[in-house]
Amino acid sequence: MENKSIIIIPTYNEFDNVGPMARAIMALEGNFAILFIDDSSPDGTSQAVESLQETFPNRIFLEKRAGKQGLGTAYIHGFKWALAHDYEYVFEMDCDFSHNPTDLPRLLSACKGGADVSIGSRYCRGGKVKNWPLKRILMSYFASVYVRIILWIGIRDTTAGFKCYRAEVLRKIKLDHVIFKGYAFQICMKYAALKHGFKVTEIPITFIDRIVGESKMSTGIFKEAFFGVWKMRKMDL
Repeated sequence: MENKSIIIIPTYNEFDNVGPMARAIMALEGNFAILFIDDSSPDGTSQAVESLQETFPNRIFLEKRAGKQGLGTAYIHGFKWALAHDYEYVFEMDCDFSHNPTDLPRLLSACKGGADVSIGSRYCRGGKVKNWPLKRILMSYFASVYVRIILWIGIRDTTAGFKCYRAEVLRKIKLDHVIFKGYAFQICMKYAALKHGFKVTEIPITFIDRIVGESKMSTGIFKEAFFGVWKMRKMDL
């Protein structure tokens, strides 16, 4: 197949971001494809994607789901779709430009160079965070420290959501056993990859807080991650 790499982007009320994001990715070298997973956004996000499909019919795809079902389930849906369509490299990425699309080729290069999973990392050497208040930076940083202690993993940015997987990793992980929806999902996928013996590497990025739209962060998402790491130790992944 022509496109070997696909970027999965879950959306909910991202009408203002899908167009600029899609065009930025389409302009990159590497012939990336995009799969948007939209959870019935009331702001017309899916209609905006459908309009983009007219311009990029073989590179932009859309899966529409009924109701807001959570980030983790959107990615699992996307992973299964990507595997069914024989993509070799599968990415996770936010739609709000907190992840810079120009970093995609660097993540891909890391996987082509020997990594099984490459992570766009805020907390490895060279990684940065911009436009976040100090309180949120500290909470995120020490959350990763907490996860490393509980799960005994060496990843600096355990909650990162900007990643590239070789398809083999997603085939090996028992995706239906990954039940988390928020940051716990991101942690669990990294932990599962390491448990299966895959090579995980971190690539420094500059994370920039969203400019357009509203954050999906909530107390429930934080609690799921805090307690979820204990469950992961006993899960069959």
